[in-house]
Amino acid sequence: QVQLVESGGGLVQAGGSLRLSCAASARTFSSYAMGWFRQAPGMEREFVAAISWSAIIIAYADSVKGRFTISRDNAKNTVYLQMNSLAPEDTAVYYCAAGRVTTADIQTYAYWGQGTQVTVSS
Repeated sequence: QVQLVESGGGLVQAGGSLRLSCAASARTFSSYAMGWFRQAPGMEREFVAAISWSAIIIAYADSVKGRFTISRDNAKNTVYLQMNSLAPEDTAVYYCAAGRVTTADIQTYAYWGQGTQVTVSS
């Protein structure tokens, strides 16, 4: 069982930056692939970024490539999402998730956090 707690969301102006964190409870955190997803009002949850347990494999959605950076610190059981050049369309609840495969497929992630709200004003 893995418990995930996101933090770092908030209100930011367009062009600004935020850094999300996701702290995991599991001592086996380093064996999990981690993903970030987001869900805007009235929309389906969508893939943002993923990172393998070793951080060798990293993937991004096209919409965030070049602006967002996913990273992890296995010693701290934490995964991060650095978000730069934020735009109003990035407004959503951001979720971190843990799974066994580094993928954009939401179905492969077994554990989810409660989400953190990111709001970007124009």
